[in-house]
Amino acid sequence: MKPSLLSFDSNGKPVHSNEYKRQRIFNWLPLGLTYAFLYMARYNLTVSKNALGSLMSKEDFGIIFAAGTITYAFSFLINGPLTDKFGGRRSILLGAGGAAVMNLFMGLFLYGILSLGWNLNLTVAFSILYALNMYFQSFGAVAIVKVNSSWFHVKERGIFGGIFGILISLGLYFAFDWSQYIVNFVEKIDPANPSYWFVFWVPAAILIFWFIYDILKLRDYPSQAGYEDFDTGDASSGDESAFSLKEVIKKIFTNKVIIFVGLIEFCTGVLRNGVMHWFPIYAKEQLVTAGEMVSSWNFWLNNWGLLLMVAGASGGMLAGWMSDKFFGSRRAPVAGILYTTLLLATIGMIFTMHNNPWGLGILVFIISIAVIGTHGMLSGTATMDFGGRKSAGTAVGLIDGLVYLGTGVQSLSLGFITSWNWNYWPIFLIPFALLGIYFTKTIWNAFPKGKKAVH
Repeated sequence: MKPSLLSFDSNGKPVHSNEYKRQRIFNWLPLGLTYAFLYMARYNLTVSKNALGSLMSKEDFGIIFAAGTITYAFSFLINGPLTDKFGGRRSILLGAGGAAVMNLFMGLFLYGILSLGWNLNLTVAFSILYALNMYFQSFGAVAIVKVNSSWFHVKERGIFGGIFGILISLGLYFAFDWSQYIVNFVEKIDPANPSYWFVFWVPAAILIFWFIYDILKLRDYPSQAGYEDFDTGDASSGDESAFSLKEVIKKIFTNKVIIFVGLIEFCTGVLRNGVMHWFPIYAKEQLVTAGEMVSSWNFWLNNWGLLLMVAGASGGMLAGWMSDKFFGSRRAPVAGILYTTLLLATIGMIFTMHNNPWGLGILVFIISIAVIGTHGMLSGTATMDFGGRKSAGTAVGLIDGLVYLGTGVQSLSLGFITSWNWNYWPIFLIPFALLGIYFTKTIWNAFPKGKKAVH
């Protein structure tokens, strides 16, 4: 076995060999890209809603999206412990394979309804298929955190939180902009009967490619790639006992820090998706009466995925850098700063809702920086820190489950609120920003501790 951890520097940061760091990149990059394309196979639903028009109303979209996200939220009860028991590699294969199949079926049902005249209720059919899609999707974040918890030391996970944010933002770019390119292409090829089902079939094909690649290349532990496993300095440090599902679940559900991180991330789910999905829908509606501001609204609508990618990458790296540089690898202070920023921006939305596409667009862009940075820091990093290698899957399952429980709450709520009056959109979001700030203060000084002192 080749050494993976050589020493620690004067600041307590781990020093790895260049060869190990290259191997680590080759391990997590395909895993990360698989995760990013899971996002494309998840949020392509939003693009399809705008393309299908009256065939999928805002209420219908809210119901379908809520069915999926609530399923995702409770899937962690099964998938988190399963990932801790069987490993991240098997989990990402289940996630990518299952999501690919469900997207193939969604495309098939849409093809049948639009081209073959199938007499199906789109809302019911898509609610079932999207819920199944999101069950398999729920393996994604659990798997990526589980695998990387064995490859990254706690002192270098702030940067990993930034990388996690970049992966999320890449996924959002694929989901919104690549899916929109597909819509634009099929509308250009056949304006009378656009093949909208390719919005689901293309990401399915991409996931099948990464499924095959991950079978061949992905490894759960450094030792499976020819390097020594090492003490990562997290909450599992010094704990060499055998896996016990009961003990892991008890450990996670009695951990105050994990519980409060989950509460923060519930608010993140409301705020992230309460802006990310509803802003392009709002922009699409404004085109009808925009007049001379059509080009401004079109800018935000046509580049939303790219802008989310920039917001996510900058927010993720900023959060990771701040955590390791200024707060001794503590995560809550960074989340608190970002939550305060997004609270101010959400309040600003009230005053820019009408006839100000640039003002509103800039504010939702700032919110996206803050909320994706927070999500990467907490769901991608804090779960590894406080869950530890042995229970990282259960920890991230709980956290990500609460993110999507919040997503389901906002989806059902805003589906009806925005159909009634768009003015209440930001007002609905503000209380969740305030709660997030309060919860970050509760765990402000939290830092993981293992059974023995670590560097």
